[in-house]
Amino acid sequence: MTRRYQQTRPDNRPLIGITTSDSKSQIAWWFDWFAVWRHGGRPLRLSPSRPQPAALDGLIIGGGDDIQTSLYGGEVQLDVRVDPKRDALELSLLEHFIPQGTPVLGICRGAQLINVHLGGTLDPDIYTTHDGLKRRRTVLPRKTVDITNGSQLHRILKVRWCRVNSLHHQAVDQTGDDVEIVARDRDGLVQGIESRHHDFLLGVQWHPEWLIFNRPQQRLIRALVDAALQQHPTLG
Repeated sequence: MTRRYQQTRPDNRPLIGITTSDSKSQIAWWFDWFAVWRHGGRPLRLSPSRPQPAALDGLIIGGGDDIQTSLYGGEVQLDVRVDPKRDALELSLLEHFIPQGTPVLGICRGAQLINVHLGGTLDPDIYTTHDGLKRRRTVLPRKTVDITNGSQLHRILKVRWCRVNSLHHQAVDQTGDDVEIVARDRDGLVQGIESRHHDFLLGVQWHPEWLIFNRPQQRLIRALVDAALQQHPTLG
């Protein structure tokens, strides 16, 4: 039987679920927790071994291991880490909360999973499919990303381009149903997606939670919390 988290609100903060693996480090979780808390949300860690929530005001699908290629028809990668139980958890959460209009933000792996959930595919390894691509793996903002003018992501970040970190080797390939690409890096790789038919269903390939002094990136977290508050105006 699936355990359920009984939602309680000790204050008027909206409850924001954040998915992680069971083995995520405490330091990484602290950045997730702080990113939501500083902007007025109440973070709740969700992982395969933890109870699932009966209700949420907002949802972040977080970063982590690769997504199983069987979920999008890709070739099996033998030298990567996958977490099938986490895949199942996150797909279940998306299936449950997207139709309810719950605001959802995908971060890195989370952006990829949103695309897969909506019927899209992934590039399983950008370094083998793109010749000469410079390897970047850093929590520091070292990659330049261009944002599509007029997109929801552009309205939130309030910039046409930004510098972001890079911790991925996979990326969105074919987009899912009603998914629009709204950001690319200077190598042409997809860095941001959003839904055309949901009020708040976004995904970014970078990790805004690590960029705690970067105002545009903090606007992204704040926008999710604000959207969650709009779902429940009695909270604010």
